Amino acid sequence: MEDFIKQFPALATSTYLNTAANGIVPKAVIDWRRQHDLDLMNHASVFRDKHKTLIEQVRNTVSGFFEASADETALIPNLSFGINTVLEGLPEGQKVLLLKNDYPSINWPVETRDFNVCYAKIDANLERNIEAAVAKHKPNIFIFSLVQWLNGIKIDLNFLKKLKEAYPNLLLIADGTQYLGTENFSFANSAIDVLGASAYKWLTAGYGNGFIMIKEAARERIFPKTIGFNSAERFESLPTETAFMKHFEPGHQDTLNYGSLEQALLFQQNHGVESLYERIKSLSNEAKDRFSDMGLLHQDTLLRQNHSSIFNLKGDIALFNTLKDQKIICSPRDGGIRVSFHYYNTEEDLEKLVEVLRLEV
Repeated sequence: MEDFIKQFPALATSTYLNTAANGIVPKAVIDWRRQHDLDLMNHASVFRDKHKTLIEQVRNTVSGFFEASADETALIPNLSFGINTVLEGLPEGQKVLLLKNDYPSINWPVETRDFNVCYAKIDANLERNIEAAVAKHKPNIFIFSLVQWLNGIKIDLNFLKKLKEAYPNLLLIADGTQYLGTENFSFANSAIDVLGASAYKWLTAGYGNGFIMIKEAARERIFPKTIGFNSAERFESLPTETAFMKHFEPGHQDTLNYGSLEQALLFQQNHGVESLYERIKSLSNEAKDRFSDMGLLHQDTLLRQNHSSIFNLKGDIALFNTLKDQKIICSPRDGGIRVSFHYYNTEEDLEKLVEVLRLEV
């Protein structure tokens, strides 16, 4: 455990409960990045001659990690790029269901385009609200985050399967940024048609990398316009020969950032994905019990049977500043204080937080 913790030097100077804002990049990934840049500096274009091989290697690692096919997977700089590219490829005027107060990179791109938008409320009855909204509004598309950024409410993946069975033509487009990297997920076995994520939070890969996965059936309804060199196989290729997923990878691709994504996934695999995810689940369940006993949780969270590892605690900016003074790193969000627990957190981190909260609440 001690050697594992050494991979995250930030933990030595603070109680870090802010992965929902920014995951800590492991030292092993930083070491790989350093060697990558040395190779680029020393060998220049000779080093870049291998970039396509590396990109395909990363794609295979990412798709394998989330049980998708490589042909369904594109590497993107961030979720916002992927979502906007998908939306630009959707015919205008369609009815789109959103969740009220979902992450801005999900809702804003829809709301600022020519779509007919309807909403479902995020609360303890999230799935029931979605089901009612679908029955009432009959949307063509449902775009949503798997875990909510403000309060950690997590949508039931089994509910999505039932929703898809009841409405097979409903296109499900999901943001996995606050979810992927916290528990096992299979894209192939999910009801989701399009899944995208930035990897700087729970996947601890740093900034400038992410991915998007699109199932074959969904491609009949999406017509991406983004294109550029690298979208085609060769200089001599015609633009019309571009493979569907390559529309998401125009231009020269960054082997440093995408390679960091691969290294972060390999880091999880090397340390045992199952044990890491079990640590998150165990600590999050304990945290929920402790926060509940202290009266710090809102009803929306208390009434959810399966919650994520993100919590919005009752507290004002004065309490946030007290936590900050005690070197407990978290975020003020939605009138409360958001804390989040990842696989590098410990029971001692939770105890430190509870100790300070008891003195202040």
